[in-house]
Amino acid sequence: MSDTTRPTDQGPTDQGPTDQGPTDQVNTVTNPAGMVQPAASQEYTSIEHLILRVVMKVLFAPIIVFALYVQFHGDYGPGGGFQAGVIFAVAFILHALIFGLEATKKALPQGWLSVLMVVGVLLYAGTGVANMLLGGHLLDYDTIDPQSTHHAGQHYGILIVEFGVGVAVASTMLMIFYQFASREPEISDEEW
Repeated sequence: MSDTTRPTDQGPTDQGPTDQGPTDQVNTVTNPAGMVQPAASQEYTSIEHLILRVVMKVLFAPIIVFALYVQFHGDYGPGGGFQAGVIFAVAFILHALIFGLEATKKALPQGWLSVLMVVGVLLYAGTGVANMLLGGHLLDYDTIDPQSTHHAGQHYGILIVEFGVGVAVASTMLMIFYQFASREPEISDEEW
């Protein structure tokens, strides 16, 4: 064994072993309820959510495709605009839960949702009004394609109406989620 010298500027020796590194120290924060809890490090948080982020990136597109399938299959079987709108909104709500609300608002801004709500209602109501202006009844879509012998106007009208419902429902659901998720918590009397 060789005799080596150690630096003497290690600080006081009454604090225990010197091999404790900064990872042994626990940083704490006080939550709004006044309880002391360990602070999450950035490294731990990014590792913790890595699997969720990867899974969300893989599932986002299939959820949107399934919403479109339900949307355009609604006139042949179960489904339609309302169901498709909710499924479409769920994809973005999951995105917000995993990546954060601000990241989702960058992908789909809140201003667009207001416009899409109006567009959806106009597509829905505008199809009926257009039929009445063309001389038909409110829900008689045959006036859209009067030359068709196999009621193609009915098919087009239902697709347009269901698409309007889907757009209106998806944008309304997301707007409600944005409003609830971005509200500030109430301040207790002690914090005043």
